[in-house]
Amino acid sequence: MADAMDLVQERAEEMRQRNLANVLNKKKLPSRSFCVNCDTPIPELRRRTLIGVELCVHCQQITEAQSKHFKGKV
Repeated sequence: MADAMDLVQERAEEMRQRNLANVLNKKKLPSRSFCVNCDTPIPELRRRTLIGVELCVHCQQITEAQSKHFKGKV
């Protein structure tokens, strides 16, 4: 008979598998030529390397810094 901890672990594993499947099955749009935030050109190497990229390096760094700040990470 499964106890509460086993059920929680099963549920967590199911969620992980579902999230992983969602990421792997997500259609990637073509990379943008210009940043959606500041409208500066995105270099071709960045567009080819990161399929579906929408932000220039500067705007991506700002987005990541804000994300860390709002999540309370250092």
